[in-house]
Amino acid sequence: MSNWATVKLEAIVYDYGVEREWLSRPVGALLWGTDTRGLYRTIRTLGVLPAGTAVLDVPCGGGVALRGLRRDQDVRYVAADISPVMLDRTRRQARRLGLRVEAVEADITRLPFPDNEFDVCVSFNGLHCLPDPALAVRDLARCLRPGGRLIGDTIVRGAGWRQDLAIAAFRRVGLFGRGGTTADVKRWLTDAGLRVDRLERSGAVTRFAATR
Repeated sequence: MSNWATVKLEAIVYDYGVEREWLSRPVGALLWGTDTRGLYRTIRTLGVLPAGTAVLDVPCGGGVALRGLRRDQDVRYVAADISPVMLDRTRRQARRLGLRVEAVEADITRLPFPDNEFDVCVSFNGLHCLPDPALAVRDLARCLRPGGRLIGDTIVRGAGWRQDLAIAAFRRVGLFGRGGTTADVKRWLTDAGLRVDRLERSGAVTRFAATR
């Protein structure tokens, strides 16, 4: 996942911002032209998953999606990331929230899980970091059970010249990968055998939901 397996300061700075909704809103609007409230609304839907649901969160980052879970919720939650720094932060976040979480160091393009393992996969703010996002989506789809859902978002090109310049800058320093446009995101999902249920762009961020 680009340089995210080894970077520390950048990972901590990113995690600090995304964990604080009051901070992420102006930064998201200024840098990406997006309304980050959509991210947190999607995260809150995790709190209504039925008992017994198996959830894979990859890349989990510092555990931002854990805020959507309830302490008494009977779900299996697996948080995976290629960055040991992010996984350590996820473990600490889970302890703070009193949640049971399995933390696994893993490459999103070669996930160490069997086929048909999860009911829900969530992937927030990660696909744009990858050298081959289409391969990652295919492996996520492989891990989903029939009828399972993939939910997430990614930064995309084509929203405006300022955003495209920012994407190019992040690519030059190795924090972003190949990325794509909203049309590319749709193609990644459908080529992986998923039915696209929702695809919407907010500034340079495209949010998606798809079913296997």
